[in-house]
Amino acid sequence: MSSAQYPLESRPHSVAHLFLSRVEATPEREAYRYPAAVDGGGEAWRSLTWAQTAQRVKAIAAGLLALGLQSEERVAISSSTRIEWILADMGVMCAGAAATAVYPSTNGEETAYILADSGSRAIFVENGEQLAKVAAHRGELPDLRYVVLFDPAPDAAGAEGLEVLTLAGLEQRGMEHLTKNPDAVESTVQGIAPEQLATLIYTSGTTGRPKGVRLVHDCWSYQGVAQESTGLVLADDVQFLWLPLSHVFGKALIAGQVLSGHVMAVDGRVDRIITNLPVVRPTIMASAPRVFEKVYNGIAARARAEGGVKYKIFKWAAKVAREYARTGQEQMVSTGRRTVPLSLTVQHALADKLVYGKIRAAFGGSLRGSASGSAALAPDIGYFFAGAGVNVLEGYGLTETSAACTVNPADDSRVGTVGKPLPGTEVRIAEDGEILLRGPGIMRGYHNLPDKTAEVLDSDGWFRTGDIGEIDKDGYVRITDRKKDLFKTSGGKYVAPTEIEGRFKAVCPFASNILVIGNDRNYCTALITLDETVIMPWAGANGLAGRTYTEVVTSPEVHTLINGFVQDLNSSLQRWQTLKKFAVLPRDLDIEHGELTPSLKVKRPVVEREYADLIESMYEGAREA
Repeated sequence: MSSAQYPLESRPHSVAHLFLSRVEATPEREAYRYPAAVDGGGEAWRSLTWAQTAQRVKAIAAGLLALGLQSEERVAISSSTRIEWILADMGVMCAGAAATAVYPSTNGEETAYILADSGSRAIFVENGEQLAKVAAHRGELPDLRYVVLFDPAPDAAGAEGLEVLTLAGLEQRGMEHLTKNPDAVESTVQGIAPEQLATLIYTSGTTGRPKGVRLVHDCWSYQGVAQESTGLVLADDVQFLWLPLSHVFGKALIAGQVLSGHVMAVDGRVDRIITNLPVVRPTIMASAPRVFEKVYNGIAARARAEGGVKYKIFKWAAKVAREYARTGQEQMVSTGRRTVPLSLTVQHALADKLVYGKIRAAFGGSLRGSASGSAALAPDIGYFFAGAGVNVLEGYGLTETSAACTVNPADDSRVGTVGKPLPGTEVRIAEDGEILLRGPGIMRGYHNLPDKTAEVLDSDGWFRTGDIGEIDKDGYVRITDRKKDLFKTSGGKYVAPTEIEGRFKAVCPFASNILVIGNDRNYCTALITLDETVIMPWAGANGLAGRTYTEVVTSPEVHTLINGFVQDLNSSLQRWQTLKKFAVLPRDLDIEHGELTPSLKVKRPVVEREYADLIESMYEGAREA
């Protein structure tokens, strides 16, 4: 089965159709790998073929049908990324129902809101913790009747008024249903229409209540066919999936994998990423910019700790990597050939032997491409990895576009852009600079919110993204900032905070998060948080050993250290963009305090409210700048 069998204009009605076709085409090929407990303790990676996957998916789908789930009725999933998430989601689709994705980190109140707003009748939950959130808000969920547990929960009986099953129990019901109705799943899939609701994904919402984004079956079928047609995913790939499947990015990756049929290694435990990479040895991987920033900061910190010649070699190699990648890209843009001067090529070859090979080995040694999305990647970090032979392909998409709508081509990736539109997607720049999108992947509206839908979707199908950008002569899209994040100083100068924040992360290897402030102010300031895994080793080597993280980051020594990076940043900015003052926060931003979304975007209003007094103190006695 190849993309040639599925031209964009005649794609199948749903990923459920794609899934059954994939199983028929390559039943004995490996589909998934996942970690599982073994006797005697520990874990080992296990595999499922496409035929084995289909057996479980059909059992889950038939189990849902046996419970009485009807077409487009919502079934929620609240779990971390694991093989059961994929099986459940595929089962929901093959039952003709619609999945409602819930982040496992979402608190009980917001989980209840999502379940009630979506009208979910059933929910798959990972464990007792997720079940408890549902049970605590049972009275607010009149539509919910069934809970399916991935992991056993001793207190499952406490969910009054709900029928609680294990996943194995649901599959058993499904098998019994199939003995009486052997074609139940296939006939249900054949009845799925392209415009039938497939998924409700609630925006993580940097402000206000999350909105349910209505994505139909055709959105996901389009994603699968469009992704494969780019050549970014191949049948013999091994993809490592750790991204949250509650996020639209993770969901879109499954659509592409089902079409191409490559192996997907699934483990959502973020603390195991570095351990898993050499074991999985992925050829492709999708990630968020924060991961690449942390990898870069970790590499730089280790080199600094080794000091002497090794640190000098790293700094030289990092400079060569950036120069090599930037020069090659500039030549590609101007001449159509990625040529680099001989002297730089020789330096690059030496740096590769000394440094870059170790970096590639950290990613498993077989990585040919890594898609990056959900936020902007600082160009200096992008050039570093490109020069080191780690091909980071930035893309762009939103929940409302069923993830990817643009992506960099593997053979002509351009750092600082988010690539070209996927086949079938149109991009236009409005008069005010806002990026407009149109295509099959665009949502069909916000659930129960027609007024909000009308604000962003016009009658011709153009979606207003809220992002500011431009398209170059070769069709590459560049994002300059979020429209709502742009601010104007009291002096009348516009500032794009995301650009400044990205530059700072590139110059400061200790940075975790930064928030640039300055709306209606006479100069810009910043709130900065530091990466504990990087700053604490520095502290130990610089007379601050034995102090807590909070004591370290609030010390005069660290303020002096970070001030040096701020001055480096300021030297590359226009006068009105420069940071006149900054504050290092006593802890990092996190999801638990509501400062980050589950996809690790900063909730600016929340942070600004929480640290309002600190922000005001940086403007006390200010004179016009």
